[in-house]
Amino acid sequence: MTLTTPSGKPRIRSLGVDLPGRPGPYNAITDVAGVSVGYTTLVSGDSVRTGVTAILPRPHETVAHPCAAGWYSLNGNGEMTGTTWLTESGALSLPVMITNTHAVGPCHRGVIDWVAENKPDGAHAWLLPVVAETWDGYLNDIYAPAVQPEHAKAAIEAAASGPVEEGSVGGGTGMNCYGFKGGSGTASRVVSYGPHEYAVGAFVQANFGSRQELTVNGNPVGAHLADDNPLEDWVVAQAGAGSVIVVLATDAPLLPGQCTALARRIPLGLTRTGTSGSHFSGDIFLAFSTANEGALTSGFSHGPGEFENLRFVPWGHMDSFYEAVVHAVEEAVLNALCANETMVGREGHRTPNLPRERLVELLRG
Repeated sequence: MTLTTPSGKPRIRSLGVDLPGRPGPYNAITDVAGVSVGYTTLVSGDSVRTGVTAILPRPHETVAHPCAAGWYSLNGNGEMTGTTWLTESGALSLPVMITNTHAVGPCHRGVIDWVAENKPDGAHAWLLPVVAETWDGYLNDIYAPAVQPEHAKAAIEAAASGPVEEGSVGGGTGMNCYGFKGGSGTASRVVSYGPHEYAVGAFVQANFGSRQELTVNGNPVGAHLADDNPLEDWVVAQAGAGSVIVVLATDAPLLPGQCTALARRIPLGLTRTGTSGSHFSGDIFLAFSTANEGALTSGFSHGPGEFENLRFVPWGHMDSFYEAVVHAVEEAVLNALCANETMVGREGHRTPNLPRERLVELLRG
């Protein structure tokens, strides 16, 4: 299991924090076979601190093959496009993009352009991409047109399996979490089901929570780390505002409704890190299963009398998957916090990194 990111940034377990559950080899969403993550990170001048994250449910060559999927909103002060079609069809068949609040449109266009250029057989008559966002306007000039469709296309092209970079990368570049530098984080858990083993992976764009709420492995540490908190002294935003997007992946065979049930458990993992769910935080979640490839095609090619089949875990055996979601989400948030350094952005705004040495001392208590 990787204790650092590919660039050598520390992850939460490198601090000696022992979290529950059994992670996969990468302890990342990419422990689900076929899932890949790509970034475009945009940092320039004094005011551009943003980017794009692409999560591909399947490899590039089969990216248009549908996955069973579901979604859930804990608080709707945010955006995730394509959710009405997810509700209607229970299927996800395009790369999932995460960016900043005002860059949803360019990323939406970028997905359409990439599919039309690279996978025209997957374009058919229309495309309804899933693009989600959180707000990075404290560190980034969010009104500037920094993110363009080509950046979304580049993130898709860059998507790879294996270890995943975390912290201030991709869509998470300008994000803050619990008053510290936040952003992109990931983790996974392995679930045994009879003779089978399945991975449940979580990816978070963490931009939520107020400092006093922060909890690490059951220890309420936020009040002990209350100093050096310029974000919560900023009068434009309320403490806890920002938003969080979570994407879950699993290779367990699930129904779309079971994917929705996984997504509904995500807040339980977030709560373990301390948040109570701010009104000004858009908390929106997506879950998909890569099993049952070839089903849920929802195309025009089927003739009358044809059928598709789904194999799925019985509902009565879902509890271990719910537990995996809670534990993976908790660790993904903590990884996003740990794999970061202090950032200065627009108008000199500064967000400090999580003081890792002080955290270790508190946890040893």
